[in-house]
Amino acid sequence: MILAIDVGNSHIIIGGIDNSRTYFVERVATDHTKTEFEYAVNIKNVMEIHQLPIPFIEGAIVSSVVPPLTDILISAVKKSTKITPMLVGSGMKTGLNIKMDNPKSVGSDLIVNAVAAIKEYTAPIIVIYMGTATTISVIDQKGDYIGGIIFPGLRVSLDSLSSQAAQLPLIGLDKPEQIIGKNTNDCMKNGILYGNAAMIDGIIDQMEKELNAKASLIATGELTASVLPLCTHKIRYDDTLLLKGLLILYEKNRKI
Repeated sequence: MILAIDVGNSHIIIGGIDNSRTYFVERVATDHTKTEFEYAVNIKNVMEIHQLPIPFIEGAIVSSVVPPLTDILISAVKKSTKITPMLVGSGMKTGLNIKMDNPKSVGSDLIVNAVAAIKEYTAPIIVIYMGTATTISVIDQKGDYIGGIIFPGLRVSLDSLSSQAAQLPLIGLDKPEQIIGKNTNDCMKNGILYGNAAMIDGIIDQMEKELNAKASLIATGELTASVLPLCTHKIRYDDTLLLKGLLILYEKNRKI
């Protein structure tokens, strides 16, 4: 099993995976005040909860879009497992042809998801990731990463709305019973959830028009499950897409 860690702006995903199965996927809050020791404790606690001994880990890999925490998480992995993890970044073999103005500017999480999507699904592929930001990435018929869209995530939009309007409350994102809200909470929740669903549906239509083809539609990320049931397109939810991508990159780059 390899230990696969993705450092995002809101959450850090800690997973255990090999070619036969996914052992666990857990999320801890991204906290810039935590030390490497505290994150090492998080890793050890996750392993203990899932009743997996540390020696069961054969290797480790880290991807990160939070530069101040990258070295801290690498040190935490070393401290908790005695293994120096790979880091997803420039110079790593990905097998992905990135057709962007500046390929190095593409976030490591987007690359990892794209690598997994190409192996798992039929191109062209549209990959939707819903976290702090919602990203929609496009892989064309040739399997090339050709770009995408980034817009504010559900929670960012909702928190911004609540903080900028004194009379609007902080609310949850549970599933709406109907689109027409009967109170302020429901009106806000429905606006965010149905609004994002409609936006995703519309963007998919336009992207498929540009591709001149129907695409495999894949979604991942901790907030995705709130929106997918409201979309008109049939979008497959793959909660382990990121872990599968990290495993692929680990195997492509390990020294045998």
